[in-house]
Amino acid sequence: MEFRDYLDVLRSRWLSIAVCTLVVGAVAYLWSDMQPRVYSTSAEALVTPAGSLDEVGDAATVESRMAVYTRLATSDQVAAVVAESIGGDADALRSRISVSGSTETAIMLFTGTGSAPESAQELVNAWMDATFLVVSDVERTSRGISNPERTVINVMVLQQARLPSVPASPAIKQNTAVGLMLGLALGVAYAFVRATLDRRLRSRNDVEIQFGVPVVGTVPWDGAIAKKGPLGAVPGFAFTEAMRQLRTNLQFMNVDHPPRVLVVTSPVPGDGKSTMAVMLAAAIAESGRDVVLVDADLRRPTLAKALGVSPEAGLTSVLASQASIEEVTQQVGDSGRFSVVTAGVIPPNPSELVGSDTMRSLLYSFPEDTMVIVDSPPLVPVSDAAVLAARTDGALVVARAGATSADMLEEALRILDRVQGRALGVILDGVAPVGPRVKHYGYGNTSPGLSSLGGAPAQHDEDDSWEHDEALRKVFPEDVLHRADDVPVLAERDDELVFGQAPEGAEKGPGGHESIDETHSEERPPGEISFGHSVDAVEVAVSGRSAVRDTMHLRRLFRT
Repeated sequence: MEFRDYLDVLRSRWLSIAVCTLVVGAVAYLWSDMQPRVYSTSAEALVTPAGSLDEVGDAATVESRMAVYTRLATSDQVAAVVAESIGGDADALRSRISVSGSTETAIMLFTGTGSAPESAQELVNAWMDATFLVVSDVERTSRGISNPERTVINVMVLQQARLPSVPASPAIKQNTAVGLMLGLALGVAYAFVRATLDRRLRSRNDVEIQFGVPVVGTVPWDGAIAKKGPLGAVPGFAFTEAMRQLRTNLQFMNVDHPPRVLVVTSPVPGDGKSTMAVMLAAAIAESGRDVVLVDADLRRPTLAKALGVSPEAGLTSVLASQASIEEVTQQVGDSGRFSVVTAGVIPPNPSELVGSDTMRSLLYSFPEDTMVIVDSPPLVPVSDAAVLAARTDGALVVARAGATSADMLEEALRILDRVQGRALGVILDGVAPVGPRVKHYGYGNTSPGLSSLGGAPAQHDEDDSWEHDEALRKVFPEDVLHRADDVPVLAERDDELVFGQAPEGAEKGPGGHESIDETHSEERPPGEISFGHSVDAVEVAVSGRSAVRDTMHLRRLFRT
C-alpha cells in the first residue's frame, strides 16, 4: 500500500475511528469519575543528632543513623503511637503513609493520603510527631542516657502538612486523555483491519489494479432515481454528466470498429444494471443517435415497468415467430430515437432462447448506425449473460461501489473469460459525488437532459440565470459551434460583448490553442462571432455588471 492508500483508509473509516476514540475516552472518564477521591499532603523535616562530636560520631555515623530513622518511621512502634493518638487500625494507617529520607541532606519527607483533606493532614502531622518521639527514645537507649528530658536529636520542620484542595486521585483529565489516545489507536487499528478484510469495491483503482479491466464510467448515487426510478426522476447534474462521460468513453473505445451491440450485466442482482442500461440508452439517444434497448432478462424482466410501456408482446414473441421485431418495438420519449423491446412472456427455457442463432440475428438486424443495448441477467447466478456476451460485441459489467465484492466481480469476469466473452469495461455505480471537480462545476444542480429519456433537451425560460443555462454543461470540440447560439443570452442584457480573432503573438494555452486575452484590438457588434478557417482561438471581451462571471463561463464554453 502507498501513503495515499493509507489516507484513503483513514478517510473512509473516519467515523469508526471517531466513535472508537470517543467511546474509549468516555469509558475512561466515567471509570475515573466513579473512583473514590483520595487526597494527599506532605511535610518535610531536617533531622540531625544533638550533642558533642564524641557523642554523635563522624559524618558516616550520621548518614547511617538517617537510614535508621527512615526505617523507624514505618515501624510498628510508630504506627501504634499514631493509632493511639488519632484512632484507627495501625496497619491501615501505615498503608496510607510513606516516609523517605536523604542521607546527603538529612531531610525526611512524610507523605500521607486520606479520603478527606483533613484526614490526610492529620495523619501526616501525627506520624511525624510519633516518628521523632520513637527516634528520641532509641537514641537515648543507644547512648545510655537515662534522662528522658534530654534532647538527643534536633528537628527543624521545613514544610508543614497543608490542607489539600484537590484530590490527588483519580487523575480524571490524565485518564481521559490516555483513554482518548488508546481509543484513537484502537480505532486506527480497527480501520486497517476492516480495510484488509473488506473485499468490497469502492473506487476505480480497486477495479483497475486488481483485475486490469478498464472502468469506463463511475456513476454517482442519485437519490431521485433511487426513489422514483428512471422514468419519473430528474437526475442530478453529477449523474447526468457521468452518463454523458460514459457515452463518450464508449464512442472512443474502438474508433475503427466501434461496438454496436452491448450487453449490460452485473455479477449479482441489485447492482443497478437495468438502471444503467436505461440511462445509458437515454444518453446515447440524447446525442442524436438511434438506440434500441432490449430486455433480455427473461427471468426477472423490469424494463417494461421502469419505462411505462406494454409488457405483453416482446422479445420472446419474436423468437417464437409470433411477431416481427417492428411490431414489438416501442418508442420511449419524444425524440423518436429511443426504442425498447420488452421481454414479453417469460419462457421456460431462457438460456436456450438468448443463446440461439435467431437471437443473434435479431440483435444485428437493426441498422448499422443504431446502438443496441441488451439488459441481461446477472452473470454469477445464471448463464444467460455469458451466452449473450459471447455472441455480441462485448459486455459492460456493472458493479456497485461499497456493495459488490472483489470476489463476485472476479467470478463474473472469469465466467466471461470461460465463454470467450469480451468484457468491454466495468461501470462503477453508487459512488459518492465528491471531489474538487464536483464542487467547482456546481454538481448538485439538476439537468433535465436525461429526464426525458432521450427527448429533446428541455427549454429554459428567458429569465433563467446563466448558471442554469445549457452552456454550463461540459462540451466537446464538435459541440462548440452548436453552443454559439447561447452567446446572445449575454448580449440581450445590458452587458457589452465584443468578439474578434485573437491577436497575433497571443500566448498559447493548453493543447496548443491561443489563450483568450482580456484585451482586444477591434470591436464588433454584440453577439457577432467571426471564425476563420485557420483561426484556432477567439478573443472575447466582456464588460458590464457581470463581466467577471460571464468571462469565466465563456472561458469554459470555448476552452476546447
